[in-house]
Amino acid sequence: MCFNLSSWAQKSIPNVLKKYNKESVPYIKINAIKNSNSILLDAREPEEFKVSHIPNAIPVGFKNFKPENIRKLIKNLNTPIIVYCSIGVRSEQIGEKLQKMGYTQVYNLYGGIFEYKNKGGKVVNLKKQETDSIHAFNKQWSVYLNKGIKIYE
Repeated sequence: MCFNLSSWAQKSIPNVLKKYNKESVPYIKINAIKNSNSILLDAREPEEFKVSHIPNAIPVGFKNFKPENIRKLIKNLNTPIIVYCSIGVRSEQIGEKLQKMGYTQVYNLYGGIFEYKNKGGKVVNLKKQETDSIHAFNKQWSVYLNKGIKIYE
């Protein structure tokens, strides 16, 4: 698959989300999570989570998402859950799986960790130390990350 970076750069997160998402999982905006008592699930891959994540997020992965781990972790199906990834595409798919599992309050973080960081959100590394590094997924998707240090490994 080949992408024209100049055409990607002109698109915005809202346009990308409209293109790739069905809005099957309700969005929650960045400012709404600050005072939330929700469980925060990171639907990115382990290498992305290692670089940085939103504080207190629990890594659940995407390719190797395991429903049985979620059932052990979150027993109450009415627990508010916010899922995020880089911008909100993979997290919608994980959110749909959570809904099928019976969870009733599942939300997709609008714009994901990229928008969170773009709006001044604090991210931490595995040692829980604040960092400016963000795993940018790949060069094409990295155009949506405007703040921080882009990491690709």
